[in-house]
Amino acid sequence: MNKTQQIFVVIGGGAAGFFTAVNAAAANPDLHVILIEKTTKLLSKVAVSGGGRCNVTHACFDNAQLVKYYPRGAQFLKKAFTHFAAKDTVSWFESRGVQLKQESDGRMFPVTDDAQSIVRILLNEASQYGIDIMMNAAVVGIAKINQAHHQGPRFEIQLKNEKKILAHHLCVACGGLSHASFGQWVQDLGHQMVKPVPSLFTFNLSDKKITSLMGVTVTNTEVRIAQTKLRQSGPLLITHWGFSGPAILKISAWGAVELESLNYDFKGYVNWIPTYDEHGLFNEMPNIRKQMASVKMNNRNPFGLPSRLWEYLLQTVEIDPEIRWADLPAKKQHMLVKQLCSYEFHVKGKTTFKEEFVTAGGIELSEVNPHTMESRITEGLYFAGEVLNVDGVTGGFNFQNAWTSGWIAAQAVAASGWGHTEND
Repeated sequence: MNKTQQIFVVIGGGAAGFFTAVNAAAANPDLHVILIEKTTKLLSKVAVSGGGRCNVTHACFDNAQLVKYYPRGAQFLKKAFTHFAAKDTVSWFESRGVQLKQESDGRMFPVTDDAQSIVRILLNEASQYGIDIMMNAAVVGIAKINQAHHQGPRFEIQLKNEKKILAHHLCVACGGLSHASFGQWVQDLGHQMVKPVPSLFTFNLSDKKITSLMGVTVTNTEVRIAQTKLRQSGPLLITHWGFSGPAILKISAWGAVELESLNYDFKGYVNWIPTYDEHGLFNEMPNIRKQMASVKMNNRNPFGLPSRLWEYLLQTVEIDPEIRWADLPAKKQHMLVKQLCSYEFHVKGKTTFKEEFVTAGGIELSEVNPHTMESRITEGLYFAGEVLNVDGVTGGFNFQNAWTSGWIAAQAVAASGWGHTEND
């Protein structure tokens, strides 16, 4: 039996690309797997995510619930997760010696709290299965080959250095495309691109007074965007440029397309104490003032807010910090309630972190089979990870999409059986 070695090329040296490459090589020893990375770094997002700890996945093991964390791609992933989901990610890494732990908010990290634990495993797998890694190799074009016979290569990949690579199977896992033109070679293969826009970004504020509180975190807030239906809850961090933290990142994900259309210039509101709305707090204020009657307002606040934020809110409505709660004028009370439950802010721009954050948009999902990740348009072409029009909120969900789509693509290529033998 004279075997023909098939060439499987994976474009992208990130989480999705590596997971596709190592799983395909493990499942089919007859594959010659080539992984192409345009930069000089491998797994860069894996290394920096979660503050260098790597938020591998989320401890949501109910797929019906898991898909609710994806602003785009939920129905696509509902099918994909039947093949490989969060529990499978945990098993995959643990079977290779990396134990994962669950934190109180559901995020899962390696017990080492070191992203290099994940990086090392993926690099070791690549080495074990003889994956051919090409770095500093930018793709500038992909062409379909007119095959003389069905067992020949399907694709010719043109690199920036004028080198060409032939492939029987091809997986595009190059991450989020920051501009649609960068995916022109994918469009040349017949695919539509949904316009890529930033997701998971922080807000730059026009008012620099509150940014003097940089470093202050409020553990429970509710943020809403004016003239939209966007509303999210969670911790909020004040930075030297504006607002960050899970509440902001989540609302930026769900509002990625809408906020881009506003050119990141919009008004929003924060409820610093979401157990109350304005009406409820106004009704509660007489009781609060009675309990705190003899206490100076700057000495202690009854809402558990950070002291620096409380002092700032008193200043914004010009309340004398030495005044006792019992002596607070009605007008100032009303103004304080508004600042506590509906603090107005104005966003003028965003801040994204190139290596860690994600994009909305990408390959149109109707053109991809969620059970194989294969193109419905071009046979032998697969997609994995952020290049698809799939993105999740913060918390390990985007990595889960990478693991899921990579594993599915790998199994589909490994099991294709196409061209395994020339003669039996």
